Amino acid sequence: MICRPTGSSWMFSNDGGTLMKTWQKMLCLLAATGAALPLAATAACAPDALGTSRTMTLKREYARYGQVQYGALPLQKGEVVLTFDDGPEPATLDRVLQALASQCARATFFMTGANLAKHPELGRRVAAAGHSTALHSFAHPVLKSMTPATQLADLDQGVQAYMAVFGTAPAAYRFPFLEETPAILAALEERKITVASIDLGIDDYQPNDQSTGALVGRLAQRLKANGGGIILMHDANGPTADALPLLLKTIRDNGYKVVHLQWEDH
Repeated sequence: MICRPTGSSWMFSNDGGTLMKTWQKMLCLLAATGAALPLAATAACAPDALGTSRTMTLKREYARYGQVQYGALPLQKGEVVLTFDDGPEPATLDRVLQALASQCARATFFMTGANLAKHPELGRRVAAAGHSTALHSFAHPVLKSMTPATQLADLDQGVQAYMAVFGTAPAAYRFPFLEETPAILAALEERKITVASIDLGIDDYQPNDQSTGALVGRLAQRLKANGGGIILMHDANGPTADALPLLLKTIRDNGYKVVHLQWEDH
């Protein structure tokens, strides 16, 4: 990667001079100082890598995406968005980041505030590797079993934990178990935070069969049925981390293209 200043902005040469966002500027500064760069930034993508076909930049606003619950993200047929929930988890994150880096694929990680509070350095590693970050509640509770006030307390605690790590409020939020509540929806609208649902998942949680073959089979079947879309996986889940190289290969071998989501800066 060749970084060069252009006025007040930094550009890089890999994709024809795409304007770099904050994390990309960081990579250039690291390169200039000789610091170590993430794997995806230090080596050219292999010719047969899945890659990231384009980046979609969304407004920081209250919007709702994901056809399991809401309207569709404006994707083209055959495009997918990789998303991961529940991390960051030290037992699995290395494998997940390595698998993504080996395929030059970028994803969005919906992190719990509790895990960010315990492992802030892991959250920063995800961002430094070029991935987007968002919030997945604080404690991953069953919100519908809680009073509205307690629900909002979980949201506030999650936002505070996120800001302590990343220095800015989350641009997007995914409900635990995809179970929305009126209280949280109203709070997200007030804060101009996007509600991010999904188009398909691979059921990588108990009591489902989590063998690599089962996870890959579900992914292939649901991609064929949906034609692409926002994919839900769980980076904190060991079987998912183990299967991720084959999951990414399945996406590539079936001709799907990865779209990386990011949100405008404040």
